[in-house]
Amino acid sequence: MTAALHVVEAPADVSAAIRAVKPGLRARIGDYAGVFAQVEEAMKREVAEIVALRERGEEVWPVVAFADVAAGTVPAGTVEAIRRRGCAVVRGTFPRERAEAWDAELVSYLDDNDFMGRYTYFDDGVFRGLTAGRPSIFPIYWSHPQMQAREDANMVAVRGFLNSFWKHESQGRVWFDPTRDTAYPDRVRRREPGVSSGGLSPHTDSGSVERWLLPAYQQVFRHVFDGSWTEYDPWDGAYRTDVDEYRSTVMCSAFRTFQGWTALSDMARTEGVLNVLPIPGAMVYLLLRALQDDIADDDLCGAANGQSLPISARYHSVLLPAMSPIPDVEPGDTVWWHADGVHSVDPVTDQKGWGNVMYIPATPHCEKNAAYADTCGTAFLAGESPSDFAPEHYETGWLGRPSRDELSPTGRGQLGLQEPGQD
Repeated sequence: MTAALHVVEAPADVSAAIRAVKPGLRARIGDYAGVFAQVEEAMKREVAEIVALRERGEEVWPVVAFADVAAGTVPAGTVEAIRRRGCAVVRGTFPRERAEAWDAELVSYLDDNDFMGRYTYFDDGVFRGLTAGRPSIFPIYWSHPQMQAREDANMVAVRGFLNSFWKHESQGRVWFDPTRDTAYPDRVRRREPGVSSGGLSPHTDSGSVERWLLPAYQQVFRHVFDGSWTEYDPWDGAYRTDVDEYRSTVMCSAFRTFQGWTALSDMARTEGVLNVLPIPGAMVYLLLRALQDDIADDDLCGAANGQSLPISARYHSVLLPAMSPIPDVEPGDTVWWHADGVHSVDPVTDQKGWGNVMYIPATPHCEKNAAYADTCGTAFLAGESPSDFAPEHYETGWLGRPSRDELSPTGRGQLGLQEPGQD
């Protein structure tokens, strides 16, 4: 049996909650302006290094061959680069032919069930407050390609490799099992050739005002709020599996070590692609920036409950020059970035070629993730949307939706659909 899924209600007056918490956080830090000045100088050095790397024509994103992941032969320098940058591309996670076949099968699945005839674009608030065009993200979760990719041994191996970057045992507790998967079913993106998109401005997911207001997040960032910011480790899982975000349409009920997606088409870095700030410790800067005296007492640099946490030129201009696009990717490559990673999507005009992906993050087994996976297993059986997403439920009754018996034992386990007699 897994633990019950927890939901936390936001304060009735978020502005008042911010005003109440700021003095205590500032007092804990002590010289919060002086500490922030140290952090800002450290960020400037990191950003300058990344900009210089790009200007020399060198790749900012670490690139790993799946064959090395499978064989346990990833070069030590690459491992260190991933730890330093908080992002990676894994080449050939799946063969090109398989990824292209999945792409074609997704088209058939959508067409056979008249998705476009039924689709009503739902503004769930995810991108409210960010520069954005209408996202080409389809709320489809249970197609054969998505289920097969999530349960595939190659994906399991990659996610296990990525989980290993995190400290999963500390403070006298085991926070998660890096060797065991749970599912976090997410959607697909299909962006057609010729489209223009405003992209997405820089932001982070998995909590906005919660990062300052929730006691569990204050524990995650205890070194930052205690003024000992150099001791903060962005790879320490301590207390992260205790965090329950405020109930909203953008909450994430799982702990993700990495966010990620699987490419289903060729994508050049010039065609409206993902950018990431390759500084996993940048959250220290973001947290302390909101506590400085030039920010209103009821403001956290524009953070708003129920929205992604925005990273803007107004407050965070020091960081933005380091935003770096992914390398060109091919079908079957997977792209990954740290759970706290600042990321954006470039605008594009008259896109050349398709831009198709399946969103699949890394969500290791813990009570929190298992509880959410159980709810997803129930949604899968009914063809409904997972509870973290808008209740659109398009796939109820769809032709071609896989049954429980069509999943592998791994796939069933990821969704809490264990065999009788299993825990």
